[in-house]
Amino acid sequence: MAERLSNRTLHSLGAALSVPAYDRAALTPGIVHFGVGNFHRAHQAYYLDALFNAGRAHDWAIVGAGVMPSDARMRDTLARQDYLSTLVEQEAASNRARVIGPMTAFLPVGDTDTTIAALADPAIRIVSLTVTEGGYFVDSNGAFDPSAPAIAADARTPDHPQTVFGLIIAGLARRRAAGFAPFTVMSCDNVPHNGVVTRNAVTGLARLSDPAFADWIAENVAFPNGMVDRITPATGERERAMTERDYGVVDDSPVFCEAFTQWVLEDTFPAGRPPLEAVGVQFVPDVTPYENMKLRILNGGHAVIAYPAGLLGVEYVHEAMAHPLVRAFFRKVEENQILPMVPPVPDTDLNAYLDSIETRFANPKIGDTVRRLCLDGSNRQPKFIIPTIADSVKAGVDVAGLALESALWCRYCHGTTQDGQTIAPNDPNWDRLVPVARAARDDPAAWLAMEDIYGPVNWSPAFQQAFAAALRALWADGVEATLTAYVNR
Repeated sequence: MAERLSNRTLHSLGAALSVPAYDRAALTPGIVHFGVGNFHRAHQAYYLDALFNAGRAHDWAIVGAGVMPSDARMRDTLARQDYLSTLVEQEAASNRARVIGPMTAFLPVGDTDTTIAALADPAIRIVSLTVTEGGYFVDSNGAFDPSAPAIAADARTPDHPQTVFGLIIAGLARRRAAGFAPFTVMSCDNVPHNGVVTRNAVTGLARLSDPAFADWIAENVAFPNGMVDRITPATGERERAMTERDYGVVDDSPVFCEAFTQWVLEDTFPAGRPPLEAVGVQFVPDVTPYENMKLRILNGGHAVIAYPAGLLGVEYVHEAMAHPLVRAFFRKVEENQILPMVPPVPDTDLNAYLDSIETRFANPKIGDTVRRLCLDGSNRQPKFIIPTIADSVKAGVDVAGLALESALWCRYCHGTTQDGQTIAPNDPNWDRLVPVARAARDDPAAWLAMEDIYGPVNWSPAFQQAFAAALRALWADGVEATLTAYVNR
């Protein structure tokens, strides 16, 4: 009979999964992490668990934190199982399961005073966050947007912040007043130059109420850039049932992910850091080359397969990769248009990296959904696709494949699949995107006129023409015929 995951049952679980070799009661906190979702547990928490299992750095346990309703639900779920999580790594031919336990507490969501007090604790030397690509309050040019309602609210009441960045500022202010060194702020989100973006959000918000303190933060707080990578789908009933059936454990929020993982960090941690290089983290002077590689080849590749597959009614990513036209489109756009725009990466063969990504996407075990890849295009396209378009326009090279990808996104936002099925809202800006996509059916320029998304590339005649031709072909000929024409050109 399956056991419910908890400290009490930890060592009575079956041999099908490994459990922490360290004494969780002896762990002490060193990190407060905002946004305890699946990716955090499959990535940062995974690495710390491995480090603790090696007998090292037991003063770097994680304290969870959050500001969203989903964070409160996750806190309740994890508290019931003593902040333990089952992590299942899936390869095509095998699975590995382990229970990870580097989190020792989760702050009450919405309790501002308790959260600020935790941030002010000198034992906390890193504050990390995964708040999604859209959680940094940036405009289409990547600049901090002070007009966002949540930011404006925090600027009016800095002593009672509601955003992650307001809480970070309040924690730093209390530390400075107490004479404690500032913590390092480490973004673990899939955002270009995530450290810089985080610095801009924190100092930008601080500047709205206390410019002098904003200057102090800029001069004294470290915000290392980092590149993170591990495909980690959402958890549903399928994953919970598999965890109970295959591993004999009842876990209300198990994490399923691929076996591949990568983390590249700039080594800028003046308050100290755990020795994560001992468990495979790469520390480098400049993360930019790795970041460009991952965001453009992997995340851009996700976008390339997402929208044709979504329009064709394909449910899972591995099924999209099994569709001959979708896979051929992916390979051609990657080889002809994305890879040539990726600068060299130290000790990395970009063609081999692309091959590995193609294999990862095709892994049938992961169960990643096409709908997840289609999610939030208004935030993801400017980060994963449009920079490559901009570089291609500047270089004067062909943009037909990237224009078709963009046209497929537009067609998806029309709100119906090719066979007429309704596409449920799948973007925070869905209500804005749908009418623009419908207007673009007759006037493709209407879609490109969203300057907050497309920026200056919408002024390129070459891109305008390629996009208009692709969108008209999708409406006139359908997805498969349009893909076929591009793949065979």
